[in-house]
Amino acid sequence: MLAAMNPISAAVSAVSSLTGPGASLASASTGAQSGANTPFADLLSDAVGEVGQLEGQAHAAVAGLISGSGVDVHQAMIATQKASMAFELALAVRNKAVQAYQQVIGMQF
Repeated sequence: MLAAMNPISAAVSAVSSLTGPGASLASASTGAQSGANTPFADLLSDAVGEVGQLEGQAHAAVAGLISGSGVDVHQAMIATQKASMAFELALAVRNKAVQAYQQVIGMQF
């Protein structure tokens, strides 16, 4: 089971190198590993909120690019990639949580 968590750990360490809005997502994830007394539900809701913020920023950047309001192409691409990576990380965490839940449900006592 520990070997299955390595891709998520690698993704969290990759996201932790970000600066800006995605950095708080990474710090929330690594904060749980450092022994902070934050409930898991709060960490998940914060992470989902961060994904929503990144998607909103990406949408605003693309809309600014289309309208010609001074947004560069590279800024819009970076914003969309950040949102995409954050969504993929959240999806991977969700899939692992569902998989763990299904394993617990499948246990025989």
